[in-house]
Amino acid sequence: MEVNNNTNSSSMNTTIRRRERKRSQSLTNENHLYEIIRMNQPDKPIHQYRDSLFSSSSGFNNFRGFFTLALILLVLATLRVALENVIKYGILINYSQIFWLFFGHTSIWPTIISSSLLNLFIYCSYWIEKRLSKNQINPNKATYIIWINLTSVLLWPIVAVFIIPTHVVAASAFSFMYLAVWLKLYSYHSVNYWCRLHQKKTHKRHNSGDSRQWNNHQHSGQNEHHTDVINKQLVQYPYNLNISDIYYFIFVPTLCYELNFPRTERIRKRFLFKRLFEVIFLTQLILALIQQWMVPTIHNSLRPLQEMDYFRMLERLLKLSIPNHVIWLIWFYTYFHSFLNLIGEILCFGDRQFYKDWWNAESLQYFWKNWNIPVHHWCLRHVYVPLLKRGYSKITVTTIVFLMSAVFHEYLVSVPLRMFRFWAFTGMAMQIPFVFVIHTGFFQGHYANMFVWFSLIIGQPLCILACYHDYYVVHHALT
Repeated sequence: MEVNNNTNSSSMNTTIRRRERKRSQSLTNENHLYEIIRMNQPDKPIHQYRDSLFSSSSGFNNFRGFFTLALILLVLATLRVALENVIKYGILINYSQIFWLFFGHTSIWPTIISSSLLNLFIYCSYWIEKRLSKNQINPNKATYIIWINLTSVLLWPIVAVFIIPTHVVAASAFSFMYLAVWLKLYSYHSVNYWCRLHQKKTHKRHNSGDSRQWNNHQHSGQNEHHTDVINKQLVQYPYNLNISDIYYFIFVPTLCYELNFPRTERIRKRFLFKRLFEVIFLTQLILALIQQWMVPTIHNSLRPLQEMDYFRMLERLLKLSIPNHVIWLIWFYTYFHSFLNLIGEILCFGDRQFYKDWWNAESLQYFWKNWNIPVHHWCLRHVYVPLLKRGYSKITVTTIVFLMSAVFHEYLVSVPLRMFRFWAFTGMAMQIPFVFVIHTGFFQGHYANMFVWFSLIIGQPLCILACYHDYYVVHHALT
């Protein structure tokens, strides 16, 4: 009985829903017919059933004009601040000061010595790999020598800036250069180590009982001749171990070593001169903006920092964020597009993907993966994947990669400033929880992208002010 009652009630509900659907359709048809007749009346009606464009029910989503308005307001506000700066301080641009920073009496010798000394570390890496390929050195002993050489690469800038008086700008230049060479040499040793392991495995296969089956498998098929031709064209280990090969890798715009880089057939002169012009012009623009715009703002921030006046500190931070971000964007284009493409074109380097669409990042993890592709490839190839293969979780490996990046950032800040306050390390390390928070979907879409941009705009000047305050206290407060 209960089953029959349930069946009857369900059939009745279905019948009612059908009637309501037919009624709504008839009403819709009547309304439609009503509108047609109404619009053809002699009073010439113009009103219809329409929603306001700002209402979500309207379905309208083309607000490009407001984006254009925001861009114009940003440009006008930036120009106003720049004009105010010129009226208040006058023209502060002096390129002779930039030349003196690099080649003055306190900077020329450590710069020349540090640049020349790099050749010693590079040749040491080449010499070790050459001896290992000929079995002229014990692998365990070679490992110790490799790590002593790599450690010396990182320690020399520290020794140079603390012993020899060096300006911050010059010290930053060769500290960046030494860190890049360290990453390159680490990749150089790792890849040659992989090649030696592959060579030993191949040799064991040929000497084992499966060598006949292996050879038959290797030399079977219709493309045997083409495969042999291609193999002869590719550089094989250990024939890659020569001076020209390692120096090509040192100068090429990548941090990951390969035996056979993709190469272009010719140098495009028009493309080359475009990039050269951009490098020269934009570099001068960056130097001018730093002298005219950033330096006075940073100097005027010292008193609020010393007095711990939080409202004025916030005002200085917001005022510094605009020129800092403009300069950072210009620097990004200058270095990652113009300069690296210039070097790649000169050296006929084929892989020109130095960045991806980081500006659309909806998470900090996506930003760090795509704004600096050479470093991302190095971390992925030499840290992330090896640790995953050893059984570590993705969360642990991601944390390790971020901490390693934090150490590199701190190195590039603390060594030139000759002080260790760990502001850069803290700034990078604090992003680790935000990476996982955004990844869980707490922020999504445009809100997540706004969060990434906000962290970039505010985070960088905050670290600059903190470092400047400590630098002044350490090096100038007692003088």
